Amino acid sequence: MLAIPNGGIPVALEVALALKADLDTVICRKIPILLNPEGSLGAAADDGTIILNEEAVKKIGFSRQQLEYEISKVRAEIKERSLLYKGEQPLVRVSGKTVIVIDDGLASGYTMTAAVESVRLRRPGEIVVAVPVASAVAVKQVEKVADRVVTCNTGFMPRFYVSDFYRYWYDVSDEEAIQCLKQWRLERYRAGFNPPGEE
Repeated sequence: MLAIPNGGIPVALEVALALKADLDTVICRKIPILLNPEGSLGAAADDGTIILNEEAVKKIGFSRQQLEYEISKVRAEIKERSLLYKGEQPLVRVSGKTVIVIDDGLASGYTMTAAVESVRLRRPGEIVVAVPVASAVAVKQVEKVADRVVTCNTGFMPRFYVSDFYRYWYDVSDEEAIQCLKQWRLERYRAGFNPPGEE
């Protein structure tokens, strides 16, 4: 099970504990569109994978230099977050395994697409995307790259916001997300399992 920080980690924790599955992160960040928090110019992943929303890039009229500048800012943020969440640990091995990639929701779908493409390079047996809620546009986008997409609720409204589907929405802090990962390790230890990479 791979969670996208930050919001995906508390969701993935519950699923991982229920399935007694391994839990790790795939660190992806959207390349944001100013003044449109749910919009995206694309997304980047922790292995360097970049997925662009060519339509949005064309509409905004960014030059290649402007786009590269935005991508460089996101890459710097990913590097910083990778050190925070993983330290110097290598990417977890998923070769031949079924991988469930989880986030707290899909708005444009580009962050999840980058995550799936990144994981695909590690040759998993199957990639399942699982989210509580997603826009119909995002489901269609992610279905192109994932083997299966599972969502509890799909929204068809023209203006889609993940936060609208939560009773109490807030931005999950790094501290809370890291605490969730510690809780998973503790529960696995109590159950007699070691974290990934420590077998």
